Amino acid sequence: MMTTETGATADPVHLGDSASSIMNKVQEITGLIPQKQLTVEDLRRMSEPVKRLVEAGRVLAVKRLVEAGRVLAVQEDQDGRRSARIILQDGQLYPHPLLRQPTPAHAHTLQESEVVGVLESSCTLAFLDLRWAGSTKGRVTIRLTPDTPLARQFVLLCTGQRGHTYRNTKLLQVCDKGQPDEYVVGGDYESNDGEGGAPLLPDLQGQYRESGRAGAVLCCDDLGGPRSALFFITTRDRQDGRHWLNVFGDVVSGLDVVRATVNHSDITEVTVVDCGVVLPL
Repeated sequence: MMTTETGATADPVHLGDSASSIMNKVQEITGLIPQKQLTVEDLRRMSEPVKRLVEAGRVLAVKRLVEAGRVLAVQEDQDGRRSARIILQDGQLYPHPLLRQPTPAHAHTLQESEVVGVLESSCTLAFLDLRWAGSTKGRVTIRLTPDTPLARQFVLLCTGQRGHTYRNTKLLQVCDKGQPDEYVVGGDYESNDGEGGAPLLPDLQGQYRESGRAGAVLCCDDLGGPRSALFFITTRDRQDGRHWLNVFGDVVSGLDVVRATVNHSDITEVTVVDCGVVLPL
């Protein structure tokens, strides 16, 4: 049941007897939306008040589809189709990276370009899920500076649109451990040992910020250098008055997770077990 903006409530969807399978119940709810008619705007409207009962029913159906894991972003190229899970969590949508994986039966699909395209004109949020010692320790959410090539490259490597992704890469080292300019290094999607990390975009020059604050995310090489897809995340505020250059993002949550990796016995055991972007609702 869903309350509308005027205070009316939509009629409940009756799911039948309790012996029905969960998937059958989901199919009854989600039958309100034909597979070819789901749009990105449907996803974004999940957080908006609705005025008509039919709209309330559609919003509820979209939410149930996402919760059931039946909404995916897809991209097709000469090698076939890749798809990305879209997860609803804490009132936010999280498109994960494109992978070559079976598409669930009766899945509703959206073009990856449409899903990520809504991020291009706004300040983008991306995430890295870090894992070590056999369990996922937490999510690092990064607000990227809009309209900069490094930020666009970071999105590409969090979504896998160019075929490469930060997923399953490891953190490579802690630099200046214990010092005011301490930071961690990651992002070698090529060889996972710090020797790779070539840029995905031909020109990374742009107007970048400087920062001396903990949580700054910046390029670890000269712009356009052979490892300029690698990234630094700073863990302490600088005390010497100097600033890091080529900053293209800031950690907005999960800096404690990054700091915990510094104290792990071997930072190369820390893996980016998943990544992606946040679709604003």
